[in-house]
Amino acid sequence: MSRAFLLGLAWRSAWNRRFTLALTVFSIALSTFMLLGVERVRTDLRSSFSSAVSGTDLIVGARTGSVQLLLYSVFHVGAATNNIRWSSVEALEQLRGVAWVVPLSLGDSHRGFPVLGTTPAYFAHFRYGEQQPLQLREGQRFRDLYEVVIGAELADRLGYRIGQRIALAHGTGEISLGAGHDDKPFTISGILARTGTPVDRTAHISLEAMEALHVDWMAGAPLPGKSISAEEARALQLQPRSVTAALVGLHNRAAVFSVQRQVNNFGAEPLMSVLPGVALDELWDVVGAGEQALLLMSGLVALVSMAGLMSVILAGLNERRRELAVLRTVGASPWQVLALLALEGILLTLAGMALGLLALVICVLAFNPWLQAHFGLTLDLRQVTSMQWLLLAGLLLAGWLASLLPGWRAYRLSLADGLSPRI
Repeated sequence: MSRAFLLGLAWRSAWNRRFTLALTVFSIALSTFMLLGVERVRTDLRSSFSSAVSGTDLIVGARTGSVQLLLYSVFHVGAATNNIRWSSVEALEQLRGVAWVVPLSLGDSHRGFPVLGTTPAYFAHFRYGEQQPLQLREGQRFRDLYEVVIGAELADRLGYRIGQRIALAHGTGEISLGAGHDDKPFTISGILARTGTPVDRTAHISLEAMEALHVDWMAGAPLPGKSISAEEARALQLQPRSVTAALVGLHNRAAVFSVQRQVNNFGAEPLMSVLPGVALDELWDVVGAGEQALLLMSGLVALVSMAGLMSVILAGLNERRRELAVLRTVGASPWQVLALLALEGILLTLAGMALGLLALVICVLAFNPWLQAHFGLTLDLRQVTSMQWLLLAGLLLAGWLASLLPGWRAYRLSLADGLSPRI
């Protein structure tokens, strides 16, 4: 018997039992979807986090955990345990080996999007991805005290344009903490090009503007009976007294541990500095258990699917004993019968994998804009990882192995047993 004949025979046999086999194909598709989906999300999430900051040698903040410092300073998640004094930022700039310092001040928001107070050095030195600088999609950087530069996602979601006036709120998150800063509205002077990082969701103002917002505030609340208008605030001394954290770049990366030691031993106030890459590794250690649990769950679904494939083929053997016996009488060898069933298992596995891949592509295309808008995560199906190829090969191998047992049983059935089956 030729291979083409065997393939056609396996296909026609499976088609005759299509309703039973459809459930098996669906379960294999589900396991393919889960395995590849979890791996895709895991890979792109790590890539997204890793590309959020590059070109920064150290992150400096008040003493806390490394992961916490990374999360609130770069990803604007959570809050700082304490601020660092402005005099400490100025001292950082004087350390040997330090090329630049970008102070960051957080704590306000606009309709759930974080507000970042910083200096023009932020636009000059901040890098993301492969050392890519920030670029303006339209407009210019803030020059006036009450100008704001917003990220691309913030602009697109809220439909903002250059010249539009917005008001900021005190506190972070969707819920504003009491009174806002409506008395000091900001004009949008620029919109940044999309970066795929938290920058896209951030409104950037100057440190002086952040100070002006809070000149009539104390301890997170407006001072009773005191109100300073936006124009009156311009005339005040707006030198910041403290900031949330600072990004530090060095002349030579070889000096990173020396500078880190100087910061950690800083005498004027307790500070800590972390290397972004090391803090990210610690973050992956924290979330790694969850990733492994998801992969394990997907693997169990795949295992159940393969067990279902094996049981369906085994259950169909009794119905096909006469069919297999007829094949033997027309010249098929026992090995060809075994190959027929193994081929059928591989065809079912391939069909399930194709269906799972199709479902994954449709879901990614449908939900990518939502993931980008809400989590800043972009799933890229064009970059197939070695792990995904390994998972696909593993599924195909498991499907082939699961069909071998029914094939072996069919191999052992005698010709006479098939022509006169017991009822």
